[in-house]
Amino acid sequence: MQRVLELWHLEDTAIVMVQRPAADALQQSRIALQGRVAAPKQEVVLREIAGEVQKYIDEATPVVRDNAKRLKAPIVTPLLMQNFSDDELRHLIALLESPVKKKFEQLMPQFERAFGEKVAAESRAAIDPKLQAMTQAVGLKLRAASIAP
Repeated sequence: MQRVLELWHLEDTAIVMVQRPAADALQQSRIALQGRVAAPKQEVVLREIAGEVQKYIDEATPVVRDNAKRLKAPIVTPLLMQNFSDDELRHLIALLESPVKKKFEQLMPQFERAFGEKVAAESRAAIDPKLQAMTQAVGLKLRAASIAP
């Protein structure tokens, strides 16, 4: 059981959950500033916001990582024991330790990048106008909201 917990980096899920709001905040800030603030000032403000976002990530990530590591065994062990036989757990360990799995995981970023680039290239002509329209509509609503009393 302990070997499964060592090989399964479940705490990464918690880290992604705590970091997602930071990425969202940065993205929403870009959208909010677009068209409302001159480009040079946008860059300055976005750098300041990025600093705040990074501060949050630097402070929040260790807390969540430590809690996730501390809670992983007491929460996951009973669930694994309820759902897997000893033989299945041995198979799971073999799978998690598999050199083929490790090789696949190492190559995954390359596969995802190649796939993503091709999908983006094929979709760009159809998506860019929709993205621009959405960005403009959101910007107009933000401007209207900030102007209205």
